[in-house]
Amino acid sequence: MAVIFESTIKTSPIGRWYIELVDTEKPDAEPVVVLDVYEYAEKIEEMGKAYGEDVEVIWSSDEGVTPEQINEVRMQMNAYEAEQEAKRENMEHMPDGTPNFEGQG
Repeated sequence: MAVIFESTIKTSPIGRWYIELVDTEKPDAEPVVVLDVYEYAEKIEEMGKAYGEDVEVIWSSDEGVTPEQINEVRMQMNAYEAEQEAKRENMEHMPDGTPNFEGQG
């Protein structure tokens, strides 16, 4: 059975979004706060290793988070996933048609 990580999009007093990540198997642990999707991916991977990477993520957003902020997180996640796919497949171009400079030898 997969361990569940709760990912909550929150907003700071200055209007900057961030993600709070909670391991539901460790209710007394401090939430992990990440400021971008790259840091988020690293933390999910790091935390998931303890469970054999059998992880399920449940998303939510706090009160006060705007639809624009949620969309920005979603778009950055999509771009990150496309970038990772291009790296795995050593693609010459990213799915959006831009060059994949890391994939070129």
